[in-house]
Amino acid sequence: MIKKKLSASHLIGCADRVNRTIITLCVFCGAGTGVSAHFICRRCKNISKENLINEEIRDKELRVIDSDGTQLGIISLEDALALANERKLDLVNISPNANPPVCKILDYGKYRYELQKREKEAKKKQKVTSVKEIRLSTFIEAHDIQVKANTAVKFLKDGDRVKVSLRFKGREKDYANKGLQVMNQFAESVSSVGTIEKKPEFEGRSLIMIVAPKTDK
Repeated sequence: MIKKKLSASHLIGCADRVNRTIITLCVFCGAGTGVSAHFICRRCKNISKENLINEEIRDKELRVIDSDGTQLGIISLEDALALANERKLDLVNISPNANPPVCKILDYGKYRYELQKREKEAKKKQKVTSVKEIRLSTFIEAHDIQVKANTAVKFLKDGDRVKVSLRFKGREKDYANKGLQVMNQFAESVSSVGTIEKKPEFEGRSLIMIVAPKTDK
């Protein structure tokens, strides 16, 4: 069973939200006794809107799984709560959209910890890729190209894609070949860590190129 103590400010806040009744138990974050023994405080509502537990479950009949994985079949909510109480565990609705809903008798505190642990591990494996932009000019000096290429290399090593843009001002578009040379020189400077995903193409008055990180094979 959950045995986490609540702070005084938390208890007062929760009491104010239920007609100022003195409450000492939140089904998600605390334990104890009180006039109204079970409720969900506002702070805990965002923890899990689907996994209702104990008296928060309103369905009359449930398909229940015991704490050891044994299928107990379809039983009444009252009987399921009695079994959970007998084992000093929680009744957790793990599949609210099933008909009837599937509930499992378990330690909700431990269950929530394992869920959060898996979520953190999944987030670590997910790489959020963003697109960084590098701007060049038609008559940029070779040294400046290398400086910008070094910046792009850092982005690529971090797993980001790089959008390289070169805008022609005024009559500079007459020097399109010069612009392509600048793009090619830049691409060569980052070739050790990047690969051309989109070759230089005109978009309005600009040349646009996309460089993506090299993938390990």
